[in-house]
Order: sequence, then C-alpha cells, then structure tokens
Amino acid sequence: MILLIKKGHAVKDSKILVLGITFKENCPDIRNTKAIDVIDELQEYDCKVDVYDPWANKAEVQHEYGLDLIENPKDKYEGIVLAVAHNAFKTLNIDELKANNETVVYDIKGIWDKNIVDGRL
Repeated sequence: MILLIKKGHAVKDSKILVLGITFKENCPDIRNTKAIDVIDELQEYDCKVDVYDPWANKAEVQHEYGLDLIENPKDKYEGIVLAVAHNAFKTLNIDELKANNETVVYDIKGIWDKNIVDGRL
C-alpha cells in the first residue's frame, strides 16, 4: 500500500493485478495458498483486484475462494503483484499491463529483474 501512495495513487479503487493463486509454481494445487492472503488484504483496502493464473482451475478457485479468475490480463493496472513464480510469468510483458509509468510492480517471489520492480520480498 505504501508504494501505491508514494507513487501518487489512491489506494481505494486502485486496479490491481495479482499473478498467481496456486500453492506453488507450475502446479494447479490451490490448497494452502498464501496468495489468497495478499488478495484478501488488497480487497480490505477496497482495491479492485483481478487474479490471473493459467495453472489454476477456475471452478475450484470460485468454489474455494469466491474469486473469478480472469482469462488473460489485458487491462491497465495501477499495481501488479507477482504472487506465484509460474514460468509463464517470467516472460510476461509487464509494460503492456501498466496504466502508466507510476504503476507499482511488486515481485513477491523475486523472479523479475530488479530494474522493473518497485518492491520485492
């Protein structure tokens, strides 16, 4: 949230893309995923959260977490959070998803080049 504020975004109603909801990379298992904690936190701040995960089963995610996965990220976002290190995300063109140069990119898994992210764990 701090990074959004520092870049001049209102947290409430910010459009955020979360990449990944499975338990681990390149695996469809959604049980015990920690990504849901990130998603829940963003939603508590009234962010508009889209979740994209090419490995996860949409019906299972809807049943377990009440979330509708997006088919393919095409919108522009104020924030992008890499939550799961799927191979497909390593080559994702982040610039196409940014709303502007002030979009916050946060890499929880540390797989993207440090020069394109604003924060990581």
